[in-house]
Amino acid sequence: MADTKAETHPAGGAASPGPVEAGTARVDAWIWAVRLTKTRSVAATACRAGHVKVNGDRAKPAQQVRAGDEVRLFHAGRERVVVVRRPVTKRVGPPVAAECYIDNSPPAPTKVEAAAVGLRERGAGRPTKRERREFDSLRGR
Repeated sequence: MADTKAETHPAGGAASPGPVEAGTARVDAWIWAVRLTKTRSVAATACRAGHVKVNGDRAKPAQQVRAGDEVRLFHAGRERVVVVRRPVTKRVGPPVAAECYIDNSPPAPTKVEAAAVGLRERGAGRPTKRERREFDSLRGR
């Protein structure tokens, strides 16, 4: 008679690949695991708001990413462009996280450049629609 038991791991658990060896990962979990966002809920919220793109398309939180995919994340006032080297689902330390992606992001703006955008004289009132559009274009939106 054939053995009808499911294949199990020698330690007694089910045979499954570890979190690092998996071929795909959810985009929200991956962004959090490689420390691009502080929490997974922030990563999922960014996905739902349209701030995350995978290979140029808007990504939902449950979209799978594979090695070689390009992930664009707009978070904390700057855009991060990274290429997935290794999909991970569990949060890893900073040295391991740096090995999981290739960072192609533009350099972060200096403090002087960041402060210069959107400065108004005190007491000047609310910005007009035209001024708001100019601020947005300076911010790159």
